[in-house]
Amino acid sequence: MATHKVVKHDEWLRARKRHLAKEKEFTRMRDQLSRERRDLPWELVEKQYTFESERGTQTLSDVFAGRGQLVIYHAMFNPDTAGPHTPWTADAPCFVCSFWMDNFNGITVHLNHRDITVAAVSRAPYPQLAAYKKRMGWGFPWLSSLGSDFNLDYRVSFTNGAQKVDYNYRLRPWGLTEAPGISVFLKDGGQIYHTYSTYERGLDMLNVAYHYMDLVPKGRDEGDSGATGWVRRRDEYQD
Repeated sequence: MATHKVVKHDEWLRARKRHLAKEKEFTRMRDQLSRERRDLPWELVEKQYTFESERGTQTLSDVFAGRGQLVIYHAMFNPDTAGPHTPWTADAPCFVCSFWMDNFNGITVHLNHRDITVAAVSRAPYPQLAAYKKRMGWGFPWLSSLGSDFNLDYRVSFTNGAQKVDYNYRLRPWGLTEAPGISVFLKDGGQIYHTYSTYERGLDMLNVAYHYMDLVPKGRDEGDSGATGWVRRRDEYQD
């Protein structure tokens, strides 16, 4: 590491308290942003979507599993478009998406007790999802949207070869048929509403590993390549 300033405890404490004031300001701003997010308007989900899962064919309503709120992680996994330049293969989802799914796998039981179901959705056929889920030891629901418009409608799947795609609320080059994202839904009075979707850096807040990295001296230490430069599927690290 580069030479870093080293001081006595009293000077360290003064610097820490100055930074603490900024942390408190950030916390207040984050709380305000969260309140504003909850106040965003909703849109009624009028299309009927079906998915394949361990329970057979399920509707979007079924995926709520009796709860009122649903968070869906859009995992990049389309065997039909897998190739040497895709982060997914014919048999495994995107390795960075796997990192995100590792992060929420252990907390879903707690969210379930706050009226929240967390599930992942991918375009791969369900048997391939089930095989990889078993390999990783995950417990959350992971459903196939194969044959459905769900991924297209929520802007995480695109036509192969498209020059520009509508992703993260703007038209831009992408170069892949899949993209990561999170979508949030509410069920109330028999109706389902889409309340929120986020993509790219908007997913950072849902990855607890990054929050730990942000605490340590080296930070994320990723360089320009981001997570793709170092993340591996959990059972593919070499040490």
